[in-house]
Amino acid sequence: MQTVLHTADSRGHANHGWLNSHHSFSFAGYHNPARMHFGALRVLNDDTVAGGMGFGTHPHDNMEIISIPLSGTLEHQDNAGNHGLIRSGDVQMMSAGTGIAHSEKNHSSSEQVKFLQIWIIPNKRSVTPRYDQQSFRAEDRHNQFQQVLSPSPTDAGVWIQQDAWFHLADFDAGHAAQYELKKAGNGVFVFVLEGQATVAGQPLDRRDGLGIWETDQFTVQATAATRLLLMEVPMQF
Repeated sequence: MQTVLHTADSRGHANHGWLNSHHSFSFAGYHNPARMHFGALRVLNDDTVAGGMGFGTHPHDNMEIISIPLSGTLEHQDNAGNHGLIRSGDVQMMSAGTGIAHSEKNHSSSEQVKFLQIWIIPNKRSVTPRYDQQSFRAEDRHNQFQQVLSPSPTDAGVWIQQDAWFHLADFDAGHAAQYELKKAGNGVFVFVLEGQATVAGQPLDRRDGLGIWETDQFTVQATAATRLLLMEVPMQF
């Protein structure tokens, strides 16, 4: 088993006033040659957007982009005519493929919205752009791994153009569970959203991340009430 630790305070940070963003991997003005990606996981941004503010229309292509609101509501609009809201409890996936232009803004004029922006390098380029969005029940991740993303439209969760699986989990203090990887050659980047946990023997605090590979399973044990996101991705792509 190989691991790499990303403590919360070692992340890149950019505060633009309306946007306060922490970068687990090199992004925009933050460049760290040692943190370009974890396998096919290219971007993990922990964003807070002020009320009434947001990202204007901008293009993407050949990237799988996942938005996970942690609190508040995002408003999405794109040049294909899609317009909708993404709330806490939802997961949205955008397969940019041949190209799409979209905007994301805080739906509230007064309250902050906090969300994760995640980019996955696809296993097939120039696909037809596509969206998928689903809502997930909090009770279905209590002391268990709740699958919210997969590589198949017939499996649980939104589906993307990559052999990747995401799981959310809300563990009570003291609860432990074994995570078994879905595919040989994959690794998992574990991100602690809230609380504290010991993952593969490594103690983690809030917003710490741990990359794990060259194993087929590992143990997650909460040392306090803890919410986690586990992102399993190919290490070779």
